Amino acid sequence: MLSAVFGCSGTSVTADERAFFREVRPTGFILFARNVENPDQLKKLIDALRSSIDDPHAPVLIDQEGGRVQRLRPPYWRDAPPAARFADLYRANAEVGCQAARTNARLQAAELLALGITVSCAPVLDLRIEGAHDIIGDRAYGTTPASVGDLGSAVCDGLLDGGVLPVIKHIPGHGRASEDSHMALPRVAADLATLREQDFKPFAALNQAPWAMTAHIVYEALDSDNPATQSSTVVSLIRHELGFDGLLISDDLSMKALQGDYQLRAERSLAAGCDVVLHCNGDITEMQDVAAGCDELKSAAFTRLARGEALRQQRQTTFDVEAELARLEGLLVSA
Repeated sequence: MLSAVFGCSGTSVTADERAFFREVRPTGFILFARNVENPDQLKKLIDALRSSIDDPHAPVLIDQEGGRVQRLRPPYWRDAPPAARFADLYRANAEVGCQAARTNARLQAAELLALGITVSCAPVLDLRIEGAHDIIGDRAYGTTPASVGDLGSAVCDGLLDGGVLPVIKHIPGHGRASEDSHMALPRVAADLATLREQDFKPFAALNQAPWAMTAHIVYEALDSDNPATQSSTVVSLIRHELGFDGLLISDDLSMKALQGDYQLRAERSLAAGCDVVLHCNGDITEMQDVAAGCDELKSAAFTRLARGEALRQQRQTTFDVEAELARLEGLLVSA
């Protein structure tokens, strides 16, 4: 099993993609809007991806936060509110905000699992910080570690209720960045005491999450030369100070925050301590280069992967979707 998660180019698996996936056997797959037409098509695509590596249980990921970051949209899927809506509820009534966030995540999980998607790249645990780039913006569950931690925990619980693994992101915190890491490498100059008291706190509070995604950001107080994804110093902090022992996956290697060819990007990320690297855009030439920079999944990473899957199955419960939808609608107007 290769220490990589890959995307694919379209709404079906091409012959070249199938042959490539069969050869390298990635850990799993990630889906984007370009891969989606309708539920029947998407189920067939997911089955084909898993079939290409002869693994009916391979993780399939998607970004389904709600608001402006959700790959599944109407008319087939619900248009979920952004995180900021739950932050507003939380400010008025913390209990109602958390109940609404959990119920919303439970409904999202039901939609995902019905398709065969088992991992949601949510919740965002980055703080919304005044003056920072708006790439996080309304994706954040508030401006304080308490609101982000409480609401993020509720989202994790809701996803697990529905049999879907959450991915906390972007560890150890993207909210303070002044640039979009899709387009450039952000540098955060805040001192370590500020980071510990603010940005890092939600991740430490949710350190039992099964998966986490790194930030392509330089934290000058920790490592002025390397972004977190490729910094053994930052990954050590994530593992030891923040106490996270779940599966650590990189953010997308094709983002412009990273430098070098794709083989080098993968090598540097894995050498720093990421368990798995993520490549999203479906470009098979780039994926081949990423694969050249990857090793087989290490024993510790395999254990973390298996532990997450066991948790997903243990935590899944049955619930009435229509009743939960009515409950959410009531909560959204109650505060």
